[in-house]
Amino acid sequence: MTAPATPLRSALAVLSGGWVPIRSLARRHRRRILAHLLALAPADRYLRFGYAAGDSQIERYALSLDFGRDEVLGIFNRRLEIVAMAHLAFSQGGPEADTAEFGVSVLQRYRGRGLGSRLFQLACLHARNRNMRFLLIHALSENQAMLRIAEKAGAWAEEVAEGSVSARLHLPADSWASHAEQALEQGLGELDFRLKVQAKQVQDFVDSVQTEVRELLGDDRAPAPPPDPT
Repeated sequence: MTAPATPLRSALAVLSGGWVPIRSLARRHRRRILAHLLALAPADRYLRFGYAAGDSQIERYALSLDFGRDEVLGIFNRRLEIVAMAHLAFSQGGPEADTAEFGVSVLQRYRGRGLGSRLFQLACLHARNRNMRFLLIHALSENQAMLRIAEKAGAWAEEVAEGSVSARLHLPADSWASHAEQALEQGLGELDFRLKVQAKQVQDFVDSVQTEVRELLGDDRAPAPPPDPT
């Protein structure tokens, strides 16, 4: 089971450098969401959707996201591109009304940084604070990274079909501390995004000035690309 949520835990993670800012996404981010999903390599599309999703199928998925019902969480780099994303889907009723389903995608060059684990932890927190009792994970059996994250959190496999696994994680009840932690995460994620927006505006201005100077000097050399940290 995941560790109890506390705002102190999030604050300590920020101070220790082991924290990655995550922002809740809305309808206005749909274009960036689509760009992220289309940038997934064919093998990653297969792991994310369970089949070899084509561009048109991914576009339909992005356009069908219901931001009023579900929650979508994203991690941005300094170019304001979504490099990792989680979709937390909530049932509208029926036997799964107390269960949220989790799906995640991470661009290949950002693998190995713990982004999927961070998204999973925050998705658990959001689901818990919406009074969900369980988090459901459907994964292909070859998606070992996702299965390891679920197993480490304490999820159990409730169904193993040919080539796929369905795992379920029991979530603790929400508390004032879990809501405080979510508010802290959201505030810091929003602050990080705004700082990245301002930094990109400054960089775009500098790039435009450098381009004009090169044109005046007759220098056709392209500028060196900036570093690409998250």
